Amino acid sequence: MPAQTPEQCDELFGAYANTRDLDQLIALYEPQASLVNEDGIAVQGTAAIRETLQGLFAALSESKVTMNVVRVVPAGDDLAVLYNDWSMLGKSTDGSPVSIKHHALEVVRRQPDGAWRFVLDDPYARG
Repeated sequence: MPAQTPEQCDELFGAYANTRDLDQLIALYEPQASLVNEDGIAVQGTAAIRETLQGLFAALSESKVTMNVVRVVPAGDDLAVLYNDWSMLGKSTDGSPVSIKHHALEVVRRQPDGAWRFVLDDPYARG
């Protein structure tokens, strides 16, 4: 299911991440979208984003992502900036608990078919 509103990009990201549906997660990104890693280095394109998200899934088991869009700033009818406070609980490969909380900044764009997709996803942008 494609996102029908800017904020639904994050809602669906959380839902697909929690079910580990990598194909649906990747479908939320434009083909040349960028995803910023925790080290500040961005990967570009859905193949690189897929590889990054696969690595995250491999590093954490039983993870649950919670997405909380705190602000949407529209730029015309087809572009928006999302401020998202997100968290993830899970277990590392050795079984120890992992708790992550960050503040994301994301740019999403309405596509010709009406769906919204990520153009730029920086999960660590705001500390």
